Order: sequence, then C-alpha cells, then structure tokens
Amino acid sequence: MSKLHFLIPSENWQKPVSILLGILFGLIIYILIISNSMSYISDKPDTCINCHIMKPQLATWQHSSHRETAVCNDCHVPHDNIFNKYFFKAKDGLRHATIFTLRNEPQVIFIKEDGKAVVQDNCVRCHLRENDIVNTKIDLDDWKLNNGKLCWECHNEVPHGSVNSLSSVSFILEEESKRIPDWIEKYLEMQ
Repeated sequence: MSKLHFLIPSENWQKPVSILLGILFGLIIYILIISNSMSYISDKPDTCINCHIMKPQLATWQHSSHRETAVCNDCHVPHDNIFNKYFFKAKDGLRHATIFTLRNEPQVIFIKEDGKAVVQDNCVRCHLRENDIVNTKIDLDDWKLNNGKLCWECHNEVPHGSVNSLSSVSFILEEESKRIPDWIEKYLEMQ
C-alpha cells in the first residue's frame, strides 16, 4: 500500500465523505461560474465591472482617447514580466474580492500605493517618446521626495475624466454586464 492509505476513509465513512466532497466540489464550481472567475484572466475591460463600483471608471474610459489604444490592464498591471503581471492581478483581485464579498467597498475608490507605482511606470513605458522630449521620467520614489509630479497630476482627466458618482455615469455605459447567467434567469422566470 502507498504511504497515503490513511487518507482513504473506512468503509462506513466512504459514502458520507464522497457526498461531502461532491457538495464541496459543486459549490466551488458554482462560485467560480457565478463570480465570472475566468474573466479575470483576460484583459477585457468589461471584467472590471463584475463589481458595480467600477462602472464610472469603465464608462469614462469608454469615452476617452485611451479606449483606442489601451485597456485597463495596459495601465493597471505591471508589464516587466508575465509572473509579476499575474501575481499582481491575483493579489489585487483577492483584495477586491474580499472587500466586495464583505460588502466593505467605499463609495469613492482611490488607487493604492502599489497601483500608483504600476500606473506611473506604465505611463512612462507607453509614452517613452514624449517623456524623452519633456524629460518627465519619474517614479513613485522620486515623487515621494518631491522630485517631480506623477503623470496624472497634470493629466488628471486622462483616461477616466471626471468621476462623480455611480449614478451620474451609469447611463453612458455602452453595454451592461450581465450578473446572472442565462440558465439561472430562465429558471427564476419559471418560478
């Protein structure tokens, strides 16, 4: 026998353990489906409004010049290597999921320190030619020492424009994201 034989329950416990494992597996699959978890691997901007509080940011981005050249992840995740990109997405996503699951989201959201550093690095990365002309390649450490400004301190309307509240921009969203899968919606209509 293998060294892991102690993990196999006795004959009396095999049926209850199988049922509990089936329920647990089904619950995990259900949570993954209802939370659109696979969408977080992609770079689609619609993923950002899986949580309703991000609607103003998506709506204002949809009406900006950045819409033609950059999606959310182009600005908000690191691009130095693939490991760092997905580590940052996972870390940030788990923080967001925890906040939204506990219904602890603020009315007005602000970018965190890690996010500021990533966005600043990406501004410089994408606008390298312009930065060479005006010599504005600073990072978060320079900014903390008052050795320059972050890009959005001067370009504060780029790419999100003025975000006042969730209700003030919800009408300009081009397409609403569905929160309930079709099969559940049909089931609820039958009830």
